[in-house]
Amino acid sequence: MTDASENETMTIKEQLLEYDRRFRETGCYAGITELKYREDDPLRYESLHTKLRSMTISAREMARSISASPGVREVGEMVVALYTPEGDAISLSTGIMVHVHTMSRFIKWMIQNGYEESPGICPGDIFANNDAFIGTVQVPDVMVVVPIFHDDELVGWAGTVAHELEVGGITPGGDVYLAQERFTEGLFVTAEKVGFNDELRRDYLIRLERNLRMPIYWMFDDKAKVAANLELRDQVKELIDDVGLDYYKRATREFIEEGRRAQLSRVKQLMVPGRYRGHTFYGHLTEGKPGILPLSDGNLLYSIPLELEVRGDGQMHLDFDGTGSWGYHSMNCTPAGMDGGLFVTLTQSMNYEGKVNDGAWLATDMNLPSGTWTNPDRHTVATATSWALLLPAFGIFQRLLSRGFVSRGFKEEAFVGQVNSPMVEMGGQSQYGDQFGMALFECSAAGSGALGIKDGIDTGYVGWNPESDMGNMEVWEQGIPMLYLGRSITADSGGPGRHRGGTSFTSTWLVHNTDELTIATSEHSSRVFDNAGMCGGYPAPTAHRHFTVRDSNIQQMVEERKPLPHELGSDPHMSDMERLVEGDKNVIEGPHIDKPLQSGDLFAHSYNGGGGYGDPIERDPLDIARDVENGYVTAEIAERTHAVVLDHDEERDTWRVDEEATVARRKEIRGSRLSKAVPVEDWIESERDRVLERDFVDEVRKMYQDTMGISSRFAEEFREFWRLPEDFAM
Repeated sequence: MTDASENETMTIKEQLLEYDRRFRETGCYAGITELKYREDDPLRYESLHTKLRSMTISAREMARSISASPGVREVGEMVVALYTPEGDAISLSTGIMVHVHTMSRFIKWMIQNGYEESPGICPGDIFANNDAFIGTVQVPDVMVVVPIFHDDELVGWAGTVAHELEVGGITPGGDVYLAQERFTEGLFVTAEKVGFNDELRRDYLIRLERNLRMPIYWMFDDKAKVAANLELRDQVKELIDDVGLDYYKRATREFIEEGRRAQLSRVKQLMVPGRYRGHTFYGHLTEGKPGILPLSDGNLLYSIPLELEVRGDGQMHLDFDGTGSWGYHSMNCTPAGMDGGLFVTLTQSMNYEGKVNDGAWLATDMNLPSGTWTNPDRHTVATATSWALLLPAFGIFQRLLSRGFVSRGFKEEAFVGQVNSPMVEMGGQSQYGDQFGMALFECSAAGSGALGIKDGIDTGYVGWNPESDMGNMEVWEQGIPMLYLGRSITADSGGPGRHRGGTSFTSTWLVHNTDELTIATSEHSSRVFDNAGMCGGYPAPTAHRHFTVRDSNIQQMVEERKPLPHELGSDPHMSDMERLVEGDKNVIEGPHIDKPLQSGDLFAHSYNGGGGYGDPIERDPLDIARDVENGYVTAEIAERTHAVVLDHDEERDTWRVDEEATVARRKEIRGSRLSKAVPVEDWIESERDRVLERDFVDEVRKMYQDTMGISSRFAEEFREFWRLPEDFAM
């Protein structure tokens, strides 16, 4: 079969349309029905892929080492990728695997919108984008791509994405919490040609200098991205000279078709065909929060159902019909962002062998109903904190996959999945006297969900970046006017289970050397569980509280050498900040957005843990004793939830399992469960009366009103399940 690119009269747009036509006709990427090069010479074929992947990884590591941003350098919020001329992903580095297809969408958008003619695609050009409605997840995910030419032919693209720590929005940082429309999200670079002759344009850099609170991060990160792209481009050109252009073009497309087939094969191996259904919720407190415009009507509660159809041929179809409408807040998403959620899940559950490319995207499809938060029907909708809804949504997907794994007997592959992890962002006057804005990316090391055979990862996981790292305290202190008083494990933050969810941590800070520090936090659910357990495991708690002490006596405490609050402490009813420190104390539920803090004030923020796996009262009592000794679980939860009775040796500060009492306690709990149990039919009947009376709090009533209004299918199923009149509405 002849490659369309061999027809010199074809434009790149025509090539893109031709390959799409071939895929529709044959079901194979670019019409490639045979993996000819892999069959003829598998060693040469695999060698080419290994070289390409090593080039992307090398370029990423080089860029990380020269980046100005601790988000990139410390945490690793960057990925480098190679694409076909039409914008299909061939190979990616390690890092944030979100952007397999988001960058693909960006390249394809430029091709589809006539960029070949104007502004032109030429050797040495540099293009950038952070518009989620074109191809990224959120405003701070700034992508930079360069075309790769061999002689006069466009043979591919090199692209790099990094999460920027400041974007010039209505609130400081990157994930702009108070953005309620696009016009307050910050600086947009909408598929622009920002450089030529391998250099960024001076007017573009001036725009960054004058529109960001702390332009050094974005500017120097962009230069690092360009350096990574140029290194990858030049290495690919050398490789083409070595293997030949025809071989390179055909083999790289075979990689994508192989990826499609491999995805289908893994699904058939690991999953049971059928229909899987899951549901979660996301609650967000806005009432009484400063800066919330009247566009948003009270607290938010989102219903997030997901139906996963696994077909016999390995194709997967994700259906988000029944979820809520987009809103005047920053938590909306776009199809590109949903692609990102898909890939961070697939790369941690199925596509882990290194051949990550657009093949998996071709083997999976999603229904994202127009007008919902997954696919807003206007481009002015804000998406700055889209992970807030995206992570719970794909946490369901991870659990549905795990159901399939367990059904097939692959219990060791089961993973309760990712959870939301709230972000701390800040701005105002830096410790150096300058204006600043910054996102604190230590949230990249929260707790994971449990696995089918062991506990979740403690303080070392986040869904969007499997190579998570919280970064060094000392490095963060260089960029923010706060000093760490401590980082500590947050007790009971992991969901209970036979295997508990990973625990999170709490950071406690002293505001230092500034008269103005505005702190805004985002992306955390409140009052409902946005995550879940599996096979009897419990979800992780999501009741988020922030602690502040203004006008504290901390300096006096230091001078008098009194104990300082290095953590919130073991008493869930009174924190060490409340117990030890004098001053104007405040506990804030949900997102923190308040008047600025000043030197001498204190602030504490906690991150999220993951859900558990298996019945909590089946957990090994010795594991519980170790958890209590290490501060992962409190003695109260050990007895109440895990039914483990412990004796405390106060002199040695050790815990010992009372085996007889534990056996009795577990027997008692099992009996209590049986005595409280009622037939499902009876429970449904009792709850039906509440539904008929619409006996819900306002947030729940509005949630149902929204979902039944936007989804006729959901409304019909809701009425049928509860046996409601046909005209029933909220």
